[in-house]
Amino acid sequence: MPSLDFTTNVQISDERGFVLEFSKVAAKILSKPEQYISVNVKYNPTLSFAGTFDPAFLLTIVSLDNIDPEKNDKYSKELFSFFSEKLEIPDTRGYIAFNDPGRAYLGYQSTTFATIFGK
Repeated sequence: MPSLDFTTNVQISDERGFVLEFSKVAAKILSKPEQYISVNVKYNPTLSFAGTFDPAFLLTIVSLDNIDPEKNDKYSKELFSFFSEKLEIPDTRGYIAFNDPGRAYLGYQSTTFATIFGK
């Protein structure tokens, strides 16, 4: 795991290339193997932020065992920098929601991570 669900009103010219790059960057930032990273990118031209349609994004990250206040601050800094560099979205034009549902609340391989990890 983690899964990253990214919505933006910026049209990405090479969406597949962006997704693959975002996957690698997310794996590095979140310190998780890329083989467990899932990225979903959605273009939504009607996404507004602060009452305008200027470039903006919403990102939800669901991840197990690595979401906490100190790490979230670091993740935010690096992810906002990535979106600024790649999509020219200022750090004042997006939100990142961090969620650790707990191992018993995330299914994988026909079971949950609680069963897989024995906890």
